[in-house]
Amino acid sequence: MSPAHEKQRGELVVVTGMTGAGRSTAAKELEDLGFFVVDNLPPQLVPDVVRLVDESQGNLQPVAVVVDVRSGSFFGSLQEVLAQGRTGRRTTLLFLEANDDVLVRRQEAARRPHPLQEGGRLLDGLQRERAAIASLRGDADVVIDTSNLNVHQLTDKVAEAFGTEHTMSLKTTVVSFGFKYGIPVDADLVADMRFLPNPYWVPELRHLSGRDSEVAAYVKERPAAKEFVEQYVGLIETVAEGYLREGKRFMTVAIGCTGGKHRSVAMTEEIAAQLNARGLDARPMHRDLGRE
Repeated sequence: MSPAHEKQRGELVVVTGMTGAGRSTAAKELEDLGFFVVDNLPPQLVPDVVRLVDESQGNLQPVAVVVDVRSGSFFGSLQEVLAQGRTGRRTTLLFLEANDDVLVRRQEAARRPHPLQEGGRLLDGLQRERAAIASLRGDADVVIDTSNLNVHQLTDKVAEAFGTEHTMSLKTTVVSFGFKYGIPVDADLVADMRFLPNPYWVPELRHLSGRDSEVAAYVKERPAAKEFVEQYVGLIETVAEGYLREGKRFMTVAIGCTGGKHRSVAMTEEIAAQLNARGLDARPMHRDLGRE
């Protein structure tokens, strides 16, 4: 496959390195960045995973696989598999390492034996692992030493290496709901629209929803609604900036009223529109619309 065609396909990232150096953290961050991630994969199955992703999700879907010494005797074939280039994708080898003192502390804190410990000391397992992966480190495209990094710093480095402008942005879901059906359990922020007059008590509006222009105008055009939207959107922007600093890229804002049909729906649409107008990636959802 030509290099030009490879560029048109999603990236393949192979994550490897020392046990305790942060492979799972890196994999989780890649998943948050939109990669299809498979952990603890025998090297021989890497082309099969890419093929299955191509068939099911399309070849633009980026893929990440974690391959390490847990594969046992299969692990030694990783370099051969990568050299063959059978995936047809641009492949990046990410190698994570740390010094022995740090790795020992992390493994002891996790209270898990090293896969190559073989009944001996933890340090013996680490030394066997270093010998097994020494040549991979030299072939790596990206090497991250996590000895002095915390989880947030490691995710920042992975995001810097593999994130795009789209995947690095905050995705905000603004969801309307009815309090009588319960507050969404995944909500990061919750706002109550029951301070606004209820269109339910207007006969000509009762059968409509907040997505209808008549109800939307009835709700949004009130001074209290306008003031709320202006202040609340500003609050969401402030929270969004903090979320991104902390490496959190998904936020759910829940907007509630009594039944989730009129006020919350209209305000959800307006808040999502205002967020998008200010450059945030927001989409409205209506959990209880249509329920009786």
